[in-house]
Parts: sequence; C-alpha cells; structure tokens
Amino acid sequence: MSIAACLFTPSPPSFSPPPSITPKLPATFPLHLRLRLSSSSSVSTLHHTRPSPFLASSAGGDGGDINSNDNNSGGGGGGNDDNGKHGGGGDENAGDKNRKETMIVLAEAGRSMESLPKDLAAAIQAGKIPGSVIERFLGLEKSGLMRWLMQFGGFKERLLADDLFLAKVAMECGVGIFTKTAAEYERRRENFFKELEIVFADVVMAIIADFMLVYLPAPTVSLRPPLAVSAGAISKFFYSCPDNAFQVALPGTSYSLLQRLGAVMRNGAKLFAVGTISSLVGTAITNALINARKAVDKSAADEVENVPILSTSVAYGVYMAVSSNLRYQVLAGVIEQRILEPLLHQHKLVLSALCFAVRTGNTFLGSLLWVDYARLVGIQKAHEEDSAQHR
Repeated sequence: MSIAACLFTPSPPSFSPPPSITPKLPATFPLHLRLRLSSSSSVSTLHHTRPSPFLASSAGGDGGDINSNDNNSGGGGGGNDDNGKHGGGGDENAGDKNRKETMIVLAEAGRSMESLPKDLAAAIQAGKIPGSVIERFLGLEKSGLMRWLMQFGGFKERLLADDLFLAKVAMECGVGIFTKTAAEYERRRENFFKELEIVFADVVMAIIADFMLVYLPAPTVSLRPPLAVSAGAISKFFYSCPDNAFQVALPGTSYSLLQRLGAVMRNGAKLFAVGTISSLVGTAITNALINARKAVDKSAADEVENVPILSTSVAYGVYMAVSSNLRYQVLAGVIEQRILEPLLHQHKLVLSALCFAVRTGNTFLGSLLWVDYARLVGIQKAHEEDSAQHR
C-alpha cells in the first residue's frame, strides 16, 4: 500500500518561464517625436505664477532674494543640492529658470535675441535676468523718450529696475528749489533776506546735486560685462557691489554684507566729488553776485561778506557723502523698493503720489540738516553773530 501511495502521490506541476521575446525594429524604421508647447497657455500660467523680482518680502542677509520657494533657487546658490553637495547649483537652476522665462516672453512678443541690445541679450544668455525684466523693457521701449534714454547704459539699468525712476528724478529736481528755499526761510526767518546770498548759494548747490542724489543710489539691474582678468582686487570688489546697499537682489544673485557696505563707500566717494564740484560752482556764482552788489551799494560792503569757496565746497562734499548718501540709500532701497513697491505695485498713481510725498519730506529734512551742519562747522554764521562781530 505504501508503494502504491507513493506511486499515486501527485507532484506539483513545474512551470518554465516563457522565452523572452525582444522586439526587433528594422534599422531603417523611422521614429519621429514631436513636442508641442502651447505658448498662450504657458505664458498665461507664467504671468499668474511669477512674481515680480523687485518685490521683496524680507530684508535678509542675502538681500531679500525672492522667487526662491524651491530649494534650488536660493540666494547665491550656496545651499545643498539633491546629492548633498555644496556649490553653485542654486545659481545654475535659477539661471536656467530665468532663461526659460525670458524665451517665453520674447516668443509671445514676437521678438528675437538679435533685436535686443547686446548687453541685454548677453544678460539673458547668462541667465542673469528674469522674464519680468524683459517685459518691462518691452513696455518702456514703446515710449520714444524711454527708448532714447535706454541707449545710455546707466539709465537703462535704472529704468529696468524701476519704471518710475524718471518720474522720481523730475520730482526731486522739481520740488528741490521750493523745499530748499522753504527750509532756508524756516531756519533764518527774519534774517532770510539779509542772508539772501547764502540762501541762493545753498539752493544752487542743491539743485545741481539733486539729480545725482537720485541717480547714484538708485537700484539697478546690472547689465555690465565682467571686468578684465588683469583688474585689481579692489576694482573687482567695488565692481561687484550693488548700486544701492539695500536693493533687492534678482533671482540667482546675492550680495554679501561686505558688498553692501562697499556700495555705501563707493557712492559716498562719488557724492563727495559731486558735492564738492557743485559747491564750487554755487559759491563762485554767489561771490560774483556779492561783489556786484557791493559795487552798486557801497553800504553793503561791511554788511555782506564773500562766501569761503574752498571750505564751503569741502564741507558740502562731506555732507553729501555722509548725510545725503545714507538718506537716499535708505529712501530708494528700503522705503520705496522694499515697502511701498510691494504694497502698491499695481497702483502706480498712488505709488507715485507717496513717493512724491516721501521725497519732498526728505529734501526738506536735508535742507534743515545742511543749515545746522554749516553753522556747526563754522562755514556759515547767523546774521546776529556777524552783526555782533562788526560792532
């Protein structure tokens, strides 16, 4: 029985895997792949999801870089990549993203790279600027005046960073003469007309310098080519500094604290030169008027004195390098770009009105500070002190 049971015990069936069949394609078989990208849908999605690169949400150490919601677009690319390596991966990813954005914007506008200025096209190829900068450029190009101004590199860099830059220049120069005259009257009161020559010198100096005070500390979109390899270390350092110490860095770009401090020093040196030269012009004109008045009115010879040219010019240069430099850096980089612009970027009229009010107040404050500073260092004296010395 046991032998029979063994003979009749069922064994599990064995299965062998089917032979693998590898499909063979003829060598001449054509394979066509087509990738279609709907420009309208992609661009519309881009417009809704891409924030302006000039709207800063914070003032962190990397300059408040934005568009860094993913891990690969951190300021300066110093973070970790997927492999845990430290390096410039963030910069590369941000550059690729910038290039894609700009290509989509150009395709939508029907423009080619060859139709753009060379410095702008080079910045696009390097991935230095996002698509919103190209959108702003195409919008500004529609105006004949803006198109002419953008032929100059300095104006182009500032207009691409702030489309209200030209309006701010007009505001500053337009209200400068009125606010500075009012500030002079506030400080001098009954002596205003007795010290009219000094008032005139102050106003002339201020008007000459007003344009540079707006121009130099204004935030920019850097389109400058890199310096030559043979350039010195100091030149390379200041060349890499932003134009405004507090300006928002574009995606893929970051500024160190040392570079931002360098921006204050560099602009301070420029404003010292501007202030000194403008003061030389202003005091020279004032002394010419004083001498003409003395020639006509002999009694004014003892009452009115010439303004010291050298000491006044140097003092005004120092004032612009310190007081004006810091005030306008904070005004353009913090108050306007980091506070007002993010809140009111869709309401240009309200934004322009607030910028006008803030700049008017800053100009008036600067005039008051200059009168006090000039009297403190001894280059100007109150009329009562002069009268007491002549007695």
